[in-house]
Amino acid sequence: MYIYHDSRDPIFRTPQGAVPCGHSLRLRVHAEGLHRVILRVWWQNAETLLPMKPAHTNLYECELKLPAQPGLMWYYFIAEGDDNRTWFLGNAADGLGGVGTVSDGQPGGYQITVYDAAYDTPHWMRNGMMLQIMVDRYSACGEKDVRNLPPASYYHIRWDDDPALIINDDKYGDNCNNDYFGGNLRGVIEKLDYIQSLGVTVLYLNPIFKARSNHKYNTGDYKTIDPSFGTEADFVALCDEAKKRGMRVILDGVFSHTGSDSLYFNRDGNYGEGGAYNDPDSPYREWYRFRHWPDDYESWWGFTTLPNVLEDTPSFQDYIIRDEDSVIAHWLRAGAAGWRLDVADELPMEFIRRVRTRILSEREDGALIGEVWEDPTNKVAYGELRCYALGDTLDSCMNYPLRSALIDFMCCRNDACTFVRRLESMRENMPAPFFYSEMNLLGSHDTARAISVFADIGDMAPDRVYRHPFMMHPDDYARGKRRMTAAWQLICALPGMPCLYYGDEAGLTGMADPYNRATYPWGREDAELVATYRKIMTSRMADPVLRTGEMRLNAVGADVVIVERRIEGGRDVFGEPAGNGLRVLAVNRCGEPRRVEYGGKVWEVPGESALWITPAGEVPIDTAKSDWNGRD
Repeated sequence: MYIYHDSRDPIFRTPQGAVPCGHSLRLRVHAEGLHRVILRVWWQNAETLLPMKPAHTNLYECELKLPAQPGLMWYYFIAEGDDNRTWFLGNAADGLGGVGTVSDGQPGGYQITVYDAAYDTPHWMRNGMMLQIMVDRYSACGEKDVRNLPPASYYHIRWDDDPALIINDDKYGDNCNNDYFGGNLRGVIEKLDYIQSLGVTVLYLNPIFKARSNHKYNTGDYKTIDPSFGTEADFVALCDEAKKRGMRVILDGVFSHTGSDSLYFNRDGNYGEGGAYNDPDSPYREWYRFRHWPDDYESWWGFTTLPNVLEDTPSFQDYIIRDEDSVIAHWLRAGAAGWRLDVADELPMEFIRRVRTRILSEREDGALIGEVWEDPTNKVAYGELRCYALGDTLDSCMNYPLRSALIDFMCCRNDACTFVRRLESMRENMPAPFFYSEMNLLGSHDTARAISVFADIGDMAPDRVYRHPFMMHPDDYARGKRRMTAAWQLICALPGMPCLYYGDEAGLTGMADPYNRATYPWGREDAELVATYRKIMTSRMADPVLRTGEMRLNAVGADVVIVERRIEGGRDVFGEPAGNGLRVLAVNRCGEPRRVEYGGKVWEVPGESALWITPAGEVPIDTAKSDWNGRD
């Protein structure tokens, strides 16, 4: 008995990858020594068993008409042998698709993402280059005024001080996050020319609304810019100046919880006499769940400074989404191009749908990005299987799975084949508009600094109490720099929207929060690293092949990944007119050089480096030209 299926081979699955609603899908198996093969399909908590018909010699096939509504479908095969034994052919043992696994028990199923046929993402996302900025830590403009700070907060005297870590404060039970450096919106405006020189087209700002902490994830007032960052007029000016340079601005929306020190909860009384904590008749009282008013209430991950919000409450949805001057609408009208949703997987799906609908009603090219750390096509949260790539919720997610795969590969925890399999699984599960708009990152405000991670240092102290500022040994820094640069080169050669966390290009080091949130080292940058990042980023932005060309991945031995990007026939992967071209990048994670054969030639890829291979007749990557300028 023999049975075989490969979900990534068009002989066995056509069309490949995610499929629009209402389309047909042909599935095949190669089978010998069998008298019957059955396709088992799972859709919306019900199974269907479909006999497969002989197609060619030893080939069985079944044509599936996909549902008219979006959702996830799963399948595997049941084979009945000539010896009357029953076998099952399902997903590979690692769950990543491709060649299936035969077993004598019920296997894991292959996933089919059935998405809205009308779904598309803004073209500026798939063509974009993003920079993430924590405003307080980026650039200061003007005099510091302590009157603009929250209660019990202070400014550092020196811009290059280390961030403070004060743990288990008696009143708040967590790091106080009350130290400020003076970065503001005007400071970001001052640096727009530098930002533009990197090829950046999208600015993603961590929360900028009034809040007690320096990170602003404990919102105090959704409709007021934090006074330490500036004013609404400053935000409008930033959006206007960014637009002149072909850039868009994305805001961070924290809607799963508010701060306890807020207009809405007001535990500390800093917002007058009202608020859910002080007044049982407060209009905000129904936003929160009190087990015993006022002292016992639900809070985010047990932090009492972050009372959870009941997002389904009509008055909360009115305030955030539906009102004429709702939070979503207000800041879009002020100039924002979209929102990033903090802890999106902790928000109700219907809430996210309504946010997206309101965004698109305000601006046709508006975007909604979500924080989801796992595969966003099959995330299980609060007992619910969620797919954020069906066309009704998010346009993109922070691509932490890619980050994890890159770190594991470059730090020799997994080999090249495993890296390729993990990326191919993402491509197989995601609609092309979503896959090409993913927010591809190496670091963020929630991770240790990329250069420290790639030096095998940044994840050494997961518990906050053991984190501390430190100077990396020059050898560790050099190793981290080589690996990080190669990984960033790889990110910029893949589909998606590369996202640079401010300061990574300057060589900032550090463990996780708060030491990953140091100030940008103006005047103390690693100039060589900045120049390398600029070349990598601007080269991508100059080349449509790297943005919207087809992708092919190959593993060469354990240590080398080759990425091919290609446009043929004058059309890119979305059918848009584009110049033909082929770009090939080889990335070697080993400390020693590795030789690879490509196009009839042998190329030597230096250790812990990336090398552009120029096939005969192709334009070298750093001289490619494009007419993309941020339109659409």
